[in-house]
Amino acid sequence: MPKLGMQPIRRRQLIDATIASIRANGFAETTVSQISRRAGVSTGIVHHYFENKEDLLEATLRALAAELWRGIVQRLAAACTPKERAIAVIDGNFAAPVLTEDSVAAWLSFWAAVPTRPRFARIQRIIDRRMRSNLRHSLKQLMDPERAAEATEGLCAIIDGLWLHAAFSGGRIDAEHRRRIAVDYLEAQLRMVQHAEPA
Repeated sequence: MPKLGMQPIRRRQLIDATIASIRANGFAETTVSQISRRAGVSTGIVHHYFENKEDLLEATLRALAAELWRGIVQRLAAACTPKERAIAVIDGNFAAPVLTEDSVAAWLSFWAAVPTRPRFARIQRIIDRRMRSNLRHSLKQLMDPERAAEATEGLCAIIDGLWLHAAFSGGRIDAEHRRRIAVDYLEAQLRMVQHAEPA
């Protein structure tokens, strides 16, 4: 019988091993045996905590999403202005604990699987809705609703594109450079609003 309090530790251990295995072997080639070897446990332990590989993969995607949103929520709590809130969303996406070689490889694999895996698609829709909602809420206080919607779509596309590009960076992920590109886009949108305002 597992020790009391061991479940969250063991589950996290298996999720970390899954992320590393996806990066090393690819999504389709990752097996429960590979994950258990990386975690240093038996396959029986894996099946004790997760019914099957699909459950473990879903838990891994949820863990990645939770880590992303934990960082964003912390930054939103410290933000005082609408612009700072928008930047908090950007910063949360490019924070060091989130934007790592392993996590980028895992996210890319999950994105590729979304069209054929309804469980993953549902989680990704939630992530996208939260991102757009937080950005749009902030930007609507800085520009008219139509422009805020367009700027939100543009910013989301840039963030996703920068993540995608990180997957092909050859192992060197410059998070600050990517953050700066996204912030520069936001600044450009705000300047356009200022120039469009009547004198």
